[in-house]
Parts: sequence; structure tokens; C-alpha cells
Amino acid sequence: MPSIFAYQSSEVDWCEPNFQYSQLVAEFYNTFSNVTFLIFGPLMTFLMRPYIQKRSRYIYVLFILFTITGLFSMYFHMTLSFLGQMLDEITILWLLASGYSLWLPRCYFPAFLGQNRSRYISLIVIITLVSTFLSFLRPTINAYALNIIGLHIVYIVVQEYKKTNNKELRHLIEVSTVIWALAFTSWISDRLLCSFWQWINFSYLHSIWHVLISFTFPYGIVILAVVDSTYEMPNKTIKVRYWPRDTWPMGLPYVEIGDDHKSC
Repeated sequence: MPSIFAYQSSEVDWCEPNFQYSQLVAEFYNTFSNVTFLIFGPLMTFLMRPYIQKRSRYIYVLFILFTITGLFSMYFHMTLSFLGQMLDEITILWLLASGYSLWLPRCYFPAFLGQNRSRYISLIVIITLVSTFLSFLRPTINAYALNIIGLHIVYIVVQEYKKTNNKELRHLIEVSTVIWALAFTSWISDRLLCSFWQWINFSYLHSIWHVLISFTFPYGIVILAVVDSTYEMPNKTIKVRYWPRDTWPMGLPYVEIGDDHKSC
């Protein structure tokens, strides 16, 4: 049995040809397409800092995990090692769990928790710990399981889309859904239609997935922050901004949080 550190010790191998450009990098494009994670993670931490300081400093954990996900994904695609696969997928699992813990509206909590967020967070931590252990037993299904979690997040977002009249929130959801759908299509096509993409000499859809999903993350974070504000901070003013400029048709969204509304 090869070492978990060994090149190609993982059972997962994506469609991109291995060692095409370097003997040190198994999947060149899949490796370096993760650079967007390393850019957007610190940038979003800076842009969202005023909001984080007023809402919860635990949100910093999400941006740290997002950046680490990019690093571990680079390591995995560079080596196709079992260790790289586990580090990549477990970090994504904890990233999703952190988002669930901080921002899932209480109305979606299981009834037996009684809308108690402390109990809910404890439940999420336990489930994530068990899932982390189980991921080592069936590592080949991890990526599919993580995408199923992603589908549940989409379901929650759709429910909030139906409820809201906030034009900014609806726009964010519409744009993020399109980007996520393109990303998921790229991911599933790379897995299931690899022979076709190799036949037309375009086997780089997983690298496109990396770029698109890294754009989806800022949109998802801002959507959750805006939704959360309607439940947890109804007296605060939340304004959606875009970096580098609000006037650009596309940009990285972030939020600014104002003072409490005052009545005479």
C-alpha cells in the first residue's frame, strides 16, 4: 500500500492529463486555478471586517478556512495524494459547517432544538466530527457528499428568495445561483464526461470549477449575512457594496453595517 504522502496515492484522479507540464505537478491547471482562493479569502476578510466586528469574530474562521481550502486543494492536485485529498475535503466540510453554525436562520433549526443556537452549534460540531471520521472510510464519495450539502444550501437560499422583497438580496441570489450552476455543471461534467472532453482536447473543466466556486463564495457569504440581518439584527442597516466599485457590472460583494435605527 503506498504512503498517504505519495504521488497518486489517492483513488481520485480528475480528467486533466497528469504531469503534462511538470514532473512535480500532477495536474497543472487544477493546481494553479486555486490561486483565486488565496486572493479572495484575505480580500473578503478585509472588506467584511467592519461587519465581522459588529456581528461575530468567529466569521474570521470562515475566511481562514476558505483560504486554507485553496492551499490544500493546490497540494492535492499537485500530488494527487491521499493526504491531499483528505485535507482538501475535510477543510471544505468544516467550512460548510462553520457557515451553517453562524448563519442558518433559527426557523430552519430542527424542532427539538427549540431555536437554541448554542445547542444547534453543538449538534453541527458533533455531526461534522462524525463525518470527518467517516470520510476516511469511504473517501471516494466525499466530493459527492459535499456537493449534496451544497444543494441543501441552495434550497435554503431559494426559500429565502421566495420570502424577500429586498431587490439587492434577490439580485445576489440570482447571480450566485447562475455562477454556482455553471460551477456544478463544470464539476459533474469533468467527472462523468471525461472521455468526451479528452476527445476534443479540453479536459480542464475542474479548473474552471475552482475559479467559479471561488467567485460563488463571496456571494454566498453576503447572501447569508443579509438574510441573517433580517432575523438577528432587524434594527441594523445593511448595505451591499461591490469591490472594486459599486458601478461595475461585476465585482466582489461585501456588506457594510450601519447604526441602529432610532425612533422619536
